[in-house]
Amino acid sequence: MNQFHFIRCVTLALCLLFAATDGYARSKADENYTPQSGQLGKDVIWMPTLHELVDTMLDVAKVTSSDYVIDLGSGDGRTVIAAAKRGAAALGIEYNPDLVEFAKRAATAEGVSRNAKFEKADIFEYDFSKASVLTLFLLPELNMKLRPKILDMKPGTRIVSNTFDMGDWEPDQTIRLTEHSSNYTTAYLWIVPAKVDGPWQFDDGQISFTQKFQKITGTLTMKEQEMMLTGKLEGDNISFNVGGTEYTGAVSGDTISGTRSGGGSWRINR
Repeated sequence: MNQFHFIRCVTLALCLLFAATDGYARSKADENYTPQSGQLGKDVIWMPTLHELVDTMLDVAKVTSSDYVIDLGSGDGRTVIAAAKRGAAALGIEYNPDLVEFAKRAATAEGVSRNAKFEKADIFEYDFSKASVLTLFLLPELNMKLRPKILDMKPGTRIVSNTFDMGDWEPDQTIRLTEHSSNYTTAYLWIVPAKVDGPWQFDDGQISFTQKFQKITGTLTMKEQEMMLTGKLEGDNISFNVGGTEYTGAVSGDTISGTRSGGGSWRINR
């Protein structure tokens, strides 16, 4: 072996040794990693949600063991862990790998690692469409960036945000914790509405809905008489009033059917 080849071998061995040692040191350091409130993240700084607000958010979303909860930007995992303690299957999506590992350790320590899972991923690229409950603590502009995907989720999906809104999509419910001095003490709930905008037909007339999120207006035309309607959607449940008659029903694809006040049923089709 010539001298140059010997030096190359020794250099390569030292590099491998240093890389392994550095990886071991970082691995050991990661085990002791503790997130700091206000630390920089990919899209926002990380601020932990108050535990009381976590419970309020899950309460307002009526989370049960039958739910699949996805938390976008899950941080230290507290919302996912709290949902798992209620028996729900829960998943946290977090870009910071240190936070992901921290949350996994926390879930194990709390005894809910079977139900509480965490993935390192970009929330804007992740498919969260299977969630029955979506939780967020993001800035308004990030909520607005996600809003089109959220509105395409299954009707009835509950969306809960800590403090920040969805622009002109008004929340279905708002709860504020007045006993805390923190600026982040508000839970907003939205229920993804079915899409009903446009004309619908029935035997002797037509209903035309104009939809703005969960609110609907429009007209009912029957026997050349046109009457105005106003109403709302809660998931795939619909209710509206026409000329003093209250119509309630359920949206199922291209059909809506239900009952009307005073008796009788109704059914319309696209």
